[in-house]
Amino acid sequence: MYRGSPFTRFAKWTSHAAGHPAAFAVAVLIVGAWALTGPIFGFSDTWQLVINTGTTIVTFLMVFLIQNSQNRDSTALQLKLDELIRALEGAHNAMLDLEELEDKELEQIRQRYEELARRARSEMRHGHKDTDVEQVEVGDSTSEGDVRRP
Repeated sequence: MYRGSPFTRFAKWTSHAAGHPAAFAVAVLIVGAWALTGPIFGFSDTWQLVINTGTTIVTFLMVFLIQNSQNRDSTALQLKLDELIRALEGAHNAMLDLEELEDKELEQIRQRYEELARRARSEMRHGHKDTDVEQVEVGDSTSEGDVRRP
């Protein structure tokens, strides 16, 4: 079930390998070797073309692999959040697929939540609880990270 297509497996493996410190070290070594060969080739146009072409090709191909990984990660994250919304009593199931809305609709919802947050912070400053869990202090009276028990 979790194997995926050959491309997906290759994209995952490449993404993991490219993010490893050893991949960076190999890239530095390649660039270093190229730079050291400059005097040998008289810093010619061909010598410069080698590194330019090589890095362009690698960058071009990596864009697609990275985008594939980001798409998968984004989809998985959205599904996890959708499941949390779905399972949480009192949550609005209409929020499940917000990423499908138009920008104007998203902006309206964002503004509504910003207003809710402003009101909640104002209430907290006046000593009211925001939830039935530990209260986070807002304002100058405590340092960041201090928590007041209800």
